[in-house]
Amino acid sequence: GHSKWSTIKRKKGAIDAKRGKIFSKLAKEITVAARLGGGEADMNPRLRTVLLAAKAENMPKDNIVRAIKKGTGEIEGVTYESQRYEAYGPAGAGLIIDTLTDNKNRTIANVRHIVTKYGGSLAETNAVSWNFEQKGLIIVSKDGLDDDAIFEKATEAGADDVDMEGDDYEITTGFADLHAVSQALEGMGITPKEAKLTMVPKTTVELDAKALKTMLTLMDMLDDDEDVQEVFNNVELTDEAMEAAMAD
Repeated sequence: GHSKWSTIKRKKGAIDAKRGKIFSKLAKEITVAARLGGGEADMNPRLRTVLLAAKAENMPKDNIVRAIKKGTGEIEGVTYESQRYEAYGPAGAGLIIDTLTDNKNRTIANVRHIVTKYGGSLAETNAVSWNFEQKGLIIVSKDGLDDDAIFEKATEAGADDVDMEGDDYEITTGFADLHAVSQALEGMGITPKEAKLTMVPKTTVELDAKALKTMLTLMDMLDDDEDVQEVFNNVELTDEAMEAAMAD
């Protein structure tokens, strides 16, 4: 699940170190969303969604305003294009790599280099994505909540499901329902740590410790690339494999 990947990153001390990069990636998405749908969040679902993510990351308001103005043309900015790549990782695990770039040649070269370096290969369009479904994902801290309470409130808010394993609650919504469910939860006094669109695999694969360790490194390297916005995979994360993979 999402929270397990986040836990791995926290254990590696990556979150604080990547704060600036997170803001940069959010700014890109805000700019593109504003360019495509305007700078008013109430009228622009894509912008509303990324603003939820920016709020969850405590992105400074000035950064947000500047990114919106770049998108609406009020101040000069770079034009970014969306590009999705599909790939096979270690042991044939599926990867979806979403990018925003001002130079597609640079991006595809970098993505191909990273994927192949760790034993993977790029795939044809729909070779991997057929196994994924787009959903909304809301992450809520377990502090001060119990399983019954969060399930009841999430269901009342219109969520599809609640995953209670891991360090946080993972609330899944329909693709178009993310903003409404997040707002409803906030109205109930529950402030999400994160709210974003995600790709959920319909079927998953288990990797042994060696393959999983390679996959973790591959995910980290992709995440470090300035053009990569999101990376999704269909790996089943068992506690045993994670412990073995994280061991020195």
